[in-house]
Amino acid sequence: MSKLHYLSFLISLLVGAVLFSCGSSEDSRERVSPAYSLSQLEQAYAVSKEESVQERRFLYADVLPLIAARGSDKLAVSPLGKSVEGQQVYQLDYGKGPVKVMLWSQMHGNESTATMALFDLFNFLEGEQPEFAPWRELLHERLQLKFIPVVNPDGADRWIRRNALDIDLNRDAIAQVSSEARFLKAVRDSFEPDFGFNLHDQQTYYNVKGTANPATISVLAPAYNAATEVNAVREAAMQVIVGMHALMQEAEPDHVGKYNDAFEPRAFGDNFQKWGTSTILIESGGYPNDPEKQVIRKYNFMLMLQALLAIATEEYKQQNIADYYAIPDNDLKLMDLVLRDVQVELAGQEVRMDLGVKRREVEAAGGYFVQGVIDDMGDLSVFYGYEELEGSALRVREAEAVPEALSSLTELSMEQAMAYLRAGQMALQVKGLPEGLVHPYPLLLSSSPASKPAGISLGAGANFFLEEGGELRYAVVNGYLIDLAEGPGRAMRMRSRP
Repeated sequence: MSKLHYLSFLISLLVGAVLFSCGSSEDSRERVSPAYSLSQLEQAYAVSKEESVQERRFLYADVLPLIAARGSDKLAVSPLGKSVEGQQVYQLDYGKGPVKVMLWSQMHGNESTATMALFDLFNFLEGEQPEFAPWRELLHERLQLKFIPVVNPDGADRWIRRNALDIDLNRDAIAQVSSEARFLKAVRDSFEPDFGFNLHDQQTYYNVKGTANPATISVLAPAYNAATEVNAVREAAMQVIVGMHALMQEAEPDHVGKYNDAFEPRAFGDNFQKWGTSTILIESGGYPNDPEKQVIRKYNFMLMLQALLAIATEEYKQQNIADYYAIPDNDLKLMDLVLRDVQVELAGQEVRMDLGVKRREVEAAGGYFVQGVIDDMGDLSVFYGYEELEGSALRVREAEAVPEALSSLTELSMEQAMAYLRAGQMALQVKGLPEGLVHPYPLLLSSSPASKPAGISLGAGANFFLEEGGELRYAVVNGYLIDLAEGPGRAMRMRSRP
């Protein structure tokens, strides 16, 4: 930020501080409308980011110091309840205002993007930067904030959606079989929040309907009945979402989708709305080249902070719910890789078709690995890829195995791996290789004699070459597209075979 921009930024915040400090708290609430431009929210994130968390997979014990031992008199930390396996879950409270807001994250253990953003928000609320003092004072005086950053620590440790009972907590709002569901319902009943933020992750394959853009953020004011009617409670949630959407349109145009609002009678979000809390669902989706969701984490922070400021000033009441309904719906038309119009030999025939590849993360004892498969074949003109390749001049060639085995993995380098690929070889035996070893090499490694990968078929592993005029141009290894003239160009998580 240049000195001139910083000075302008500081002046706008100081003006807000002056307005806020004038008159009674009720008068100041009506007058103040603090400037929170995109650049200011970005700056707030930059000075608040929790640098100790850079990856979305983490154990509960690793982040517990960021929750239970913050050592601040600004955020009050207290025990809330225990998970099925007896892990202590905490709540954090901030502010003394009349409007109550509750934010909870990671009720699904493998949905941690918003949790990372909450750590950033905690840093912001405890921060000392004078330029943001007006915002902190506004939030403190107008709101009571209650945070539950990790609802499901047992699921987080296993990196699974469900809890230790294999129950989906977001389908346990009524039965309350799980201890986590019971304490979440109990805190809602005792706190009686005016607003709630239900924070989740969604599949990275959701796109904004009618576009090739991933639904990086999806939003919803959940229905409170099967007729999806709108009362004052749900309308307020819609109005808050309109402001959030406007911010995202400035930050990342056309990357927001609206989640399906079909009523789910067992879900917490739908029931929070039914119980009188204006509830906002935020789903973190995908973004190109952001496997650890650090870009999306930033957007979560900015959206939550913007929404809290809008609630504190009641600015959200100026929004029209027609703009909520105008937000495009989610669609499910994204793949990791789409190859367009490539030539393939199948059943003795040469045909041209599209190939769609998806790469799934699979949990394993040796760490997660990626499994790339051919998800669809044929006319994929209605689908989009995070990565696409026009293949009208390309033909699929089956991969071969390296004829000689290596005696040890230490003999293999990335340069040698690329040399094998450029020779049309993709499978390699490495003697003594541990089964299930997660490795970065763009080869199909095994401890037993290597065999050539299976050919093109639906559901098969995405392992083949693309040639042009008889010359190899690309390799598709476990669903990753590799330009043979360049190299992998990205980190790969492959798993060795028996």
